Amino acid sequence: MKIDKKVANQALIQIDETIDSLVKQIELLSYVNPVNIEEEKARFFSSKYLTDPVFNYPTINFDKFKLHRALFAQPLELIKDVEIKNLYEDIVYEYSGLIQCIETIGDGKKFYYNSLRCFGTPTEKDVENAKFILHFEDEAKDDLIFKPKYSAKQAEVFFKDFSKQYDFTYTIEQSDKISAIAMVLNNIKTLVLNSNHTYSDNEIAVLTNHEIGVHMVTTMNGLMHPLKIFSHGFPNNEETQEGLAVFSEYMSNNLTIKRLKELAYRVIAVDSLAKGYSFSKTFRLLHNQYDLDREEAFYLTLRAHRGGGFTKDYLYLTGLKKIYDYYQEGKDLSVLLTGKVTLEYANEIESLIKKGLAVSAKHITDAFAENKNTNKKVDFILRSLK
Repeated sequence: MKIDKKVANQALIQIDETIDSLVKQIELLSYVNPVNIEEEKARFFSSKYLTDPVFNYPTINFDKFKLHRALFAQPLELIKDVEIKNLYEDIVYEYSGLIQCIETIGDGKKFYYNSLRCFGTPTEKDVENAKFILHFEDEAKDDLIFKPKYSAKQAEVFFKDFSKQYDFTYTIEQSDKISAIAMVLNNIKTLVLNSNHTYSDNEIAVLTNHEIGVHMVTTMNGLMHPLKIFSHGFPNNEETQEGLAVFSEYMSNNLTIKRLKELAYRVIAVDSLAKGYSFSKTFRLLHNQYDLDREEAFYLTLRAHRGGGFTKDYLYLTGLKKIYDYYQEGKDLSVLLTGKVTLEYANEIESLIKKGLAVSAKHITDAFAENKNTNKKVDFILRSLK
């Protein structure tokens, strides 16, 4: 796309392109997922939940020091527009933090403190919201929509069919090395399905809207801008992106009490890190006190404790509440679909569009066209969260 030289000087474009080339190497989720999950799960279960797993992680394939140095060497003072300069300062600090996260994966407290710096930790209010959700009875477990039915290979068919409504293509892969049951890798436009998981009808409905309807939509929209920050991500974009993704589940009438409780348990698990809980203690909290079956308790604990203490998981619930309130105020969700952006930068996004440095979202989440939610209990919960 042609850049209007009156709007953006060459320094900004050069800085943006350099940062993009640097941060393409940083996909935190590619490094923080252990490569020996199943072996350590078996060992943990055989120890009667007493011996903490010892996880191994992928090898880091970049020079951490050089990457830090190159980021901070960017001549941001050459950016004439103060608003844009401030945004890029935030971005440099954000990505420096993510590099520190990656370089300390598996190093206990070091990783945890770097994770805290990047993602924060649940507040008292967040924990109260989680406990409020857990008071509700979830749907009957024998409901057919929750019954595991489809292998990862069979699930692929549903994702491909769902994606026909969007004008883009992406790759689908399978892996037994991820803690989630599905995830989008932004930098390689790939949906990864967990080959160890058997998917239910509800999970297919949730994941198609969540992973394709939002995460892949924002991946593809992010590639369309003159500035590449929309693709590699604004500061603290995880909360907004996950909030939008869960909100698409709500709008498509697939957000259940069971799913909300899963997000609440994630907050409880991450809060346990702040309390100094070990892997086994968090697991026993979820398994014994909250009566989760051991498989679910293990994977929730894994998500929170991977790397040495990964706090990101609590942001799904806080993000959902922020997006729900944003929608109820009648604000334009399409601004938040322009890429890997952050709600708190909505004004800056609109400003960049006006300056010719960004474009409006081409791909719009199908679920956002009409609110199809019929679950009054879910509505009550979302309205009541503090």
